[in-house]
Amino acid sequence: MEESEELQSILSYLPLLMRSSSLFWPSQAVETLRELGGGRVDSGYLLFQAISHLRNALSLSSEPLSPSTALGYALFFDEVMSGEESRKWFREVVPVLGNLLLRLPSLLETHYQNPHNSMRTATALRLLDSQLPGIIFLSQELIAALLGCSFFCLFPVKDRYVNHLPVINFDELFASLYEDYNQKQENKIWCIIHYFQRISSNMPKGIVSFERKVLHLKNDYTHISCPDANFWSTSTVPLCRVEVHNSGLIEDQSSDAVEVDFANKYLGGGALGRGCVQEEIRFMVSPELIAGMLFLPAMADNEAIEIVGVERFSSYTGYASSFRFSGDYVDEREVDDLGRRKTRIVAIDALCSPGMRQYRTNFLLREINKAFCGFLYQCKYQLYQKKLQDNGCSSALFDAATSTSMETSEGKFSDHKTTNSQNDYHSMDQGNNIGVATGNWGCGAFGGDPEVKTIIQWLAASQALRPFISYYTFGLEALQSLDEVAHWILSQRWTVGDLWNMLVEYSTSRSKGETNVGFLHWLLPSIYGHDEVIQTQLHCVSCSETDKRVVGMEAYLCGLLAHQHRYGLVDYSNYWMLCVALRPFISYYTFGLEALQSLDEVAHWILSQRWTVGDLWNMLVEYSTSRSKGETNVGFLHWLLPSIYGHGTGMDFSNLA
Repeated sequence: MEESEELQSILSYLPLLMRSSSLFWPSQAVETLRELGGGRVDSGYLLFQAISHLRNALSLSSEPLSPSTALGYALFFDEVMSGEESRKWFREVVPVLGNLLLRLPSLLETHYQNPHNSMRTATALRLLDSQLPGIIFLSQELIAALLGCSFFCLFPVKDRYVNHLPVINFDELFASLYEDYNQKQENKIWCIIHYFQRISSNMPKGIVSFERKVLHLKNDYTHISCPDANFWSTSTVPLCRVEVHNSGLIEDQSSDAVEVDFANKYLGGGALGRGCVQEEIRFMVSPELIAGMLFLPAMADNEAIEIVGVERFSSYTGYASSFRFSGDYVDEREVDDLGRRKTRIVAIDALCSPGMRQYRTNFLLREINKAFCGFLYQCKYQLYQKKLQDNGCSSALFDAATSTSMETSEGKFSDHKTTNSQNDYHSMDQGNNIGVATGNWGCGAFGGDPEVKTIIQWLAASQALRPFISYYTFGLEALQSLDEVAHWILSQRWTVGDLWNMLVEYSTSRSKGETNVGFLHWLLPSIYGHDEVIQTQLHCVSCSETDKRVVGMEAYLCGLLAHQHRYGLVDYSNYWMLCVALRPFISYYTFGLEALQSLDEVAHWILSQRWTVGDLWNMLVEYSTSRSKGETNVGFLHWLLPSIYGHGTGMDFSNLA
């Protein structure tokens, strides 16, 4: 086997040696692995003795394990496990792991000799360094062998910290069980043990891919660059469909969707330590995810990690301190043409403890670009961009986005073959009906604003041309109105740019202390009750033209600036009386329309009378009734205040409240 560039990049992180183009275990390690394979180890104490012998054979004694590692292994296998469970483990599972590790050199040689040669881009095991997009394909059997090395704590660690790689050995996992025993830690280990039990009786034969995704920091026609604020504010891509789930779990989603891992920038977070929230739990029930921790350094702000094909082995209940392993899980997900289960997980790390800085535009931009990187399907998006360039007009942006983001477009690009070799593998996998399944990313332990994070993910999924986003609120009170607000926004046919601009406006107000309510309340206060609307003086873009809830409201009309020239861009669509939304003013561009020549004068008179929204609404209804009956054929402004047209002194308004 040739010592390829890929192998060279990862060799120092593997527990094997290389000589004469061959990978091998040191002879002393082979002897110990044979003892394990022969069933000569039958207790947690002896198991750790074997681990120590293996580490000495690999010259790892200078890289100490966590202080209580030996005690942790002994505690779990000699005390936590029942006698029968322990005997079965050492009789049936440990020998399989020992023999599997003996085969690791040959598994790796086979892997490097045939790393998906049908692809035109590197796919073999290597260090997927920061800012270098790429993908790795590993067999489930090779992953099992690598995780066996983690269990026996055989990976060298001295260079991992320098190169921003996460922990990979299981020493801290077991040491923490002894140092601070709790049931969640015990049950995390049970998930790992169950995985090894499963693969020892029936080795899976599928493939798992690990991809580093990068939005390039410099503009480059051959790559997708990291968007700036202007990109988001001017985007005319329509918003995708939103499915709100107040119960259920992301990993149980039945839709064909990319599942979001609320990640730490170090893949896996505290999975092999004391952590036990969303990311760590996912890594426990699908331990093949842990393999990515071997070769994927920490994510930068413009990066994400996508993993396709992992199998789920365990069921569970609870969360954090209440987490419990609850038995076997049979994964029935379909398999794609590459042998990967159609389980797609994207790891994106949110800002940690952002406080008020999360409302600054540069931090909003950081979060939305992080999510966009994760949700992006580059093959489809580049084809979409090419279509825009070919059409050469801005209207194509809306048309193309609509055609690719609607559910009915499934298979539209299925025959496309990109010339970008880095995307060949992608065109073989993803269709146009794959959405995003997510939840309260960056909230909870990370401290983010759930309403802001929800909108950011919706925007990113839409811009990435995903047809839908399935949002799991986990019953969070702040998101109770999400379904209603999303429905209203979609009914207004807002674009990504429209919603982004509203988010920026809200965040600016929030950071200045001008409001302290959530974004959903701020955007559409009417759903929270009119009393709150008046008391808090919130903002809203518009309301329904026929919403009679405004009748009788004691909200005074806002100021009106009438512009007779045709320049500027304002789309309030429901006319200036919509200051029921408590906007301080409406700037109205008449484009020189003759019927509106008196608008400024009429508005000035109405404001001088201190009319409320209800007053003006009632007059509009009265006029419209008269107009529909044929009792008048003049315009509303003329009908309301005829004196300015030279036809009398005006109407009698004495009946107004």
